[in-house]
Amino acid sequence: MKTLTILLLSALIGLCACMGVSDTTVNKADSPSDAGVFVEREEASIAVRQKRATAAADLSLAQLESLREVCEANLDCENMMDTSGIIAAYTKHYGPIPF
Repeated sequence: MKTLTILLLSALIGLCACMGVSDTTVNKADSPSDAGVFVEREEASIAVRQKRATAAADLSLAQLESLREVCEANLDCENMMDTSGIIAAYTKHYGPIPF
């Protein structure tokens, strides 16, 4: 059974390799600028930019204070709150923020 699986997998890899390679593709890959691998720094930063967590900006001061009060009841949460912030500590110990 293992031999048959290895044989089928090898055949599939060989078939994919044969179908994917052509003379025009190999010639284009010789020069890196033609291959499309490199992009400008601005384009890369736009493509890779991640949305930053804005949970703290969306909460009011009263909501943040209520999260602090809940987190202060648990020593582990309180210690994490001092190092990582209230949002991370509350989320880790109590789950998603309710409001």
